[in-house]
Amino acid sequence: MFTGIITDIGRILELEQRGDLRARIGTSYDISGINIGASIACDGVCLTVIELGTKPQNWFDAEISAESVSKTNIKSWTIGKRLNLERALKVGDELGGHIVSGHVDGVAEITSMTDEGDSTRVMFRSPTELAGFIAPKGSVALNGTSLTVNEVEGVNFGVNFIPHTKIATTWGDVSVGDMINLEIDTLARYVSRLREWNAA
Repeated sequence: MFTGIITDIGRILELEQRGDLRARIGTSYDISGINIGASIACDGVCLTVIELGTKPQNWFDAEISAESVSKTNIKSWTIGKRLNLERALKVGDELGGHIVSGHVDGVAEITSMTDEGDSTRVMFRSPTELAGFIAPKGSVALNGTSLTVNEVEGVNFGVNFIPHTKIATTWGDVSVGDMINLEIDTLARYVSRLREWNAA
């Protein structure tokens, strides 16, 4: 589990197709405190650490299944791309965002970006099947970042990015047309399932 509070910005150092996709991600994390098998959210995708190293910088490797590639924006990853990173939540950690599983539900497209003072209003188009889970003032995880939804109209929704968020994450890198990993709020998922069950 994660909180959607980004704690590092990593960079893709290597990508290699070995049946599954293998990614090497540079990080400023102290890798002496990371165990093989640990979970790290990379742009919101929960990946398992399979190897660690320190040269030419600290890095970890993860294997990514074809299923994960097909359901996320990983298919557009390239060498040098910056990624939002978050280590798994520990008991006693501050829950500054919301409960995030690292299981991406789909991909949203950035449709517009408008500066509002020092902040930026970004509009997204969600997949039709996920639109009903997104509510005004509710939470979503976008590229692993816990964010509050400002407005919703059909499949479109807007989020306001303050300057700190743009600096502390990769949100300062995005542009219109980018495809963004979307994880809906866990509570919304279970409420929907309960309603389906009661209607059956």
